Amino acid sequence: MSVETNDASPVVLINIFKCDARRQDELLEHLTALAQVQRGLPGFVSGVLHRGLNGRVVANHAVWTDAAHWKAMTRHPQVVNAMGPILAIATFEPHLYEPGEVVEA
Repeated sequence: MSVETNDASPVVLINIFKCDARRQDELLEHLTALAQVQRGLPGFVSGVLHRGLNGRVVANHAVWTDAAHWKAMTRHPQVVNAMGPILAIATFEPHLYEPGEVVEA
């Protein structure tokens, strides 16, 4: 995935992980462990994991201070190690976004 952003503006990662329905709980455990590693890295702001009601997906919504910190995270040895068990049971499709409008009740 290429990142075209050169400035220091926040980025939002929305990553959809797909797995067999029998492995969704296991996938969530691995993603939670990954998030614990990420939270200690420079540039991490927040993250939320969402369990798909169909049992076959987990969505990750994470905010990073900028694209450079996000990209550095993807190469960090602890992140690469934590991704091993995830890659064994799931596929994923990450996309970076600019922060958008917040609509509240």
